[in-house]
Amino acid sequence: MAERPSALTLTDLVEGLAGSPPPPGIIPRVEIQDSVVDSRLATPGSLFVALRGAQTDGHDYVPAAIANGAAAVIVERAPAGAEYQIVDLTRPVPDIWSIDAKRPVCLVVANSLAALQQAAAHWRRLHPVSVVGITGSVGKTTSKETIATVLAQRFRTLRSEGNYNNEIGLPLTLLHLTAEHEQVVLEMGMYDLGEIRQLAEIALPRIGVVTNVGPSHLERLGSLERIAQAKAELPQSLPSAGEGGVCILNADDPRVRAMASQTRARVFTYGLAPDADLWADEIESMGLAGIHFRIHHRGGTLAVNLPLLGRHSVHTALSAAAVALAVGESWTEIVTGLLDQPAQLRLFAVPGPSGSTLLDDTYNASPASSIAALTLLAELSGRKVAVLGDMYELGSYAEEGHRLVGRRAREVVDLVITVGPLGRLVGREAIDAGMSPNAVHMVETNSEATSLLQTLIQPGDMVLIKGSRGMKMDEVVAALARPRPPVDDPEADRGQS
Repeated sequence: MAERPSALTLTDLVEGLAGSPPPPGIIPRVEIQDSVVDSRLATPGSLFVALRGAQTDGHDYVPAAIANGAAAVIVERAPAGAEYQIVDLTRPVPDIWSIDAKRPVCLVVANSLAALQQAAAHWRRLHPVSVVGITGSVGKTTSKETIATVLAQRFRTLRSEGNYNNEIGLPLTLLHLTAEHEQVVLEMGMYDLGEIRQLAEIALPRIGVVTNVGPSHLERLGSLERIAQAKAELPQSLPSAGEGGVCILNADDPRVRAMASQTRARVFTYGLAPDADLWADEIESMGLAGIHFRIHHRGGTLAVNLPLLGRHSVHTALSAAAVALAVGESWTEIVTGLLDQPAQLRLFAVPGPSGSTLLDDTYNASPASSIAALTLLAELSGRKVAVLGDMYELGSYAEEGHRLVGRRAREVVDLVITVGPLGRLVGREAIDAGMSPNAVHMVETNSEATSLLQTLIQPGDMVLIKGSRGMKMDEVVAALARPRPPVDDPEADRGQS
């Protein structure tokens, strides 16, 4: 087997985009230090890919990227100026005979996004790594982070940053592959049919995880059946069991369980019922201290206490354990990895006014994740306050989804504040379900919610703040959060096990 390259170079880019390697010695060795699509993030030695968007055109920011140190740019039209070296890859035989390593190189292509994906696919194929792809309507990013942390107990693991889960973010992640990496964990999102299949064609996952099917993006896809069809593209894209393919499915979701018949890979299920390959019971929430449960696998039982919040986190832990078992990790490594989570992903507990605690879950929201967050709130001590904003992209499910959250709020919280026009559906449903109108407040803006909370919060309150990302409800958290009190004992902030 040929030695896998350690660092992406300009030669690798040209080879990936041209479809064949340039003659030896033609292009000087220029290592690409980073790959970005935002000129503000360009650094010395980086690659900038100029993408055309609905609002802006990355080609307008090529000079800024070069000024920030970009060594190469991928463009659809060559910029003017003698300082740029132009390599026109749209020609059958590109003119690459006079490359100067000290001057920025502009690689001209027919389509910048397609070129980014083509370069990433080429680079990935040069590295014999095992790729884990993760998709689902809720919990992709949390599962990705947990899985990557568990795999890192044994393997050098690359993970997609943040929510880099689309046709741009996934290729950018793959361009960070080096010879040291053994595992890659990638989140795979979608807005429409065919997109996950395309991501899989670029990344070539050996292991696929499907967490659930829910109404996220229902506005675009129209039905839960079509969402399931889109998510099933990951199991369908996996290699066969004989080639090492493993399809990991949440057995508690009927639509996900049904995907077992749509893959050539070996199927491994997880869930809360004994008919799953890996299952859990005796689940007990310990509030902000984490969660306790028993894991069952092949007749063995293991009791664990983990620093994950809420009953829904059991599925996150099970999916990570399932991937780890598929790559041969031991239970010691799995449990160590699950304990190694630096903080509860997505949901953070921060000090609030008057001795309250703010549960910051403002990253995004769907009916399922909102109900899960409310269930966590119910498991905590103190008066329970929920600040709930609009949930977007639910299409025809918008009214029912918001009303479901309203009914759950009525069951578990003492005070509800809704933000936005859709949020009013939550408030009205809570009242219709029997909650006192005096305990429900419906406002339109985050500033109104903040002002209201400043008058209503009491010592010891647990305040959940959650809404779709577009609602920017992190503004409420920022306005109310208090700095953590100083630690008197300098030894007290040293980690203890």
